[in-house]
Amino acid sequence: MEHTDHILIVDDDRDIRELVQGYLTKSGLRVSAAVDSRQMRTLLETNAFDLIVLDIMMPGDDGLVLCREIRSGRHKNIPIMMLTARADEADRILGLEMGADDYLVKPFAARELLARINAILRRTRMMPPNLQKTETSEIISFGDWKLDTVGRHLVDRKGTAVGLSGGEYRLIRVFLDHPHRVLNRDQLLNLTQGREADIFDRSIDLLVSRLRQRLNDDAREPVYIKTVRSEGYVFASAIESVEPK
Repeated sequence: MEHTDHILIVDDDRDIRELVQGYLTKSGLRVSAAVDSRQMRTLLETNAFDLIVLDIMMPGDDGLVLCREIRSGRHKNIPIMMLTARADEADRILGLEMGADDYLVKPFAARELLARINAILRRTRMMPPNLQKTETSEIISFGDWKLDTVGRHLVDRKGTAVGLSGGEYRLIRVFLDHPHRVLNRDQLLNLTQGREADIFDRSIDLLVSRLRQRLNDDAREPVYIKTVRSEGYVFASAIESVEPK
């Protein structure tokens, strides 16, 4: 039996919910809708979803809180498309750091939303095996650091834990999974955020800068994450060990 993608819409705006639900249903998708965090949690427990469309501005638990909750729970692998009325770059980056795969600014065309949903689903299912993200319970040692993949934090040589945002964790995982390999911005965006690069999108550069700060990596003479001019970034440190946790 052919699989029909099941989309969950979480938005307190009735008009948007009905518009999106109607358009996606006519386009051949199966769609469920929730008006708030309570309904979302109930539906997640009783259904298997292929993607969540999540509004940021909602009363009670907003979309950023819910995105972080999803990414830290057993539904963490479901792709998330954020809807936002905020056009500010910092707000968009925050959503991506919380774990969103893409975002769309209101007002939007239902046709564009469908195109972005299909693009996310396609990238999720067609990522080459050698570039797929991994999620294992390991301690990965490199240089002066260890990465705890369960706690999702770094540990220095003194045993001090250094917290990571969702975006920073996904970025360090990509680098550790592909050391000594030059990765361009398109690849890093796909691997960390599940979306195609925009010529004006500098979110990867900001994430690299923040991750360097976590690693105490001097941007002028980096030890771990080196910039390859006109190409991208490369993780230059050797992976010393990978131990099960």
